[in-house]
Amino acid sequence: MKAVGYQQSLAITEPAALLDIELPQPVATGRDLLVKVAAISVNPVDTKVRKRAAPPAGEYKVLGWDAAGEVVAVGPEVSNFQVGDRVYYAGALQRQGSNAEYQLVDERIVGKMPANLNFEQAAALPLTALTAWELLFDRLELATPSLKHPSRYYWLPARPAVWVRFWCNWLDS
Repeated sequence: MKAVGYQQSLAITEPAALLDIELPQPVATGRDLLVKVAAISVNPVDTKVRKRAAPPAGEYKVLGWDAAGEVVAVGPEVSNFQVGDRVYYAGALQRQGSNAEYQLVDERIVGKMPANLNFEQAAALPLTALTAWELLFDRLELATPSLKHPSRYYWLPARPAVWVRFWCNWLDS
């Protein structure tokens, strides 16, 4: 599969700062979804990781965490998604990013895309929405908003990384 990655942390003005590369297509196992990436969003975490995290010698690091796409395969333990679902998410920093044709992502940090958003709009939301949520409810300690269908959100997580699913479902209500 085609991807954009790097092998060493270089200034963005260097020709080898970001490279067009070919990688094997990942295989979904466990609770992973294999997503055919349709849109990505670039944000400050991409530049911070590129500057500070060099991959192991001879390997590539693929950046990108905010993405939207279509599920093309699921691991055997996946229970909330199926092939063909349109999804969006902020991926995990410990895994390869979304600047690739395909990405593996744990179903627990993925949400189904609202029908009223296109892929580009959905990809722009995850980390920016999470940052806004953390500011309002974790830092400023505002009360949790009342929701139109509270029974759908009984599991509102305390941990921000899992909150993405809440946001995805809330936008779709």
